[in-house]
Amino acid sequence: MNYEECIQACLECMEACNVCFDACLTEEHTHMMADCIRLDRACAEVCGMAVQAMQTNSPVADLICNLCAKVCERCGNECKQHDHDHCQRCAEACFKCAEVCRKMIA
Repeated sequence: MNYEECIQACLECMEACNVCFDACLTEEHTHMMADCIRLDRACAEVCGMAVQAMQTNSPVADLICNLCAKVCERCGNECKQHDHDHCQRCAEACFKCAEVCRKMIA
């Protein structure tokens, strides 16, 4: 199976989540960003795990990519609620990654 597109989407999502996570920590009302920060971390970690699974042709890559799609969707839904540019960019990357992961495992 060719995982190239999905690996790229996961890497881009992981980067967007890491940027969003870091930027959220510098926002004025950090406590209001707590869920966003937590989901950014979780999403980046699951994207990284999905990349590793695909790169090693793991027999459970489809399961991990399914989880990745779900976590990306949840992170994207949280981020899109915030007006910050980094949150909006993260939401976009999350939704794209979820879509590509779902397409890949279909």
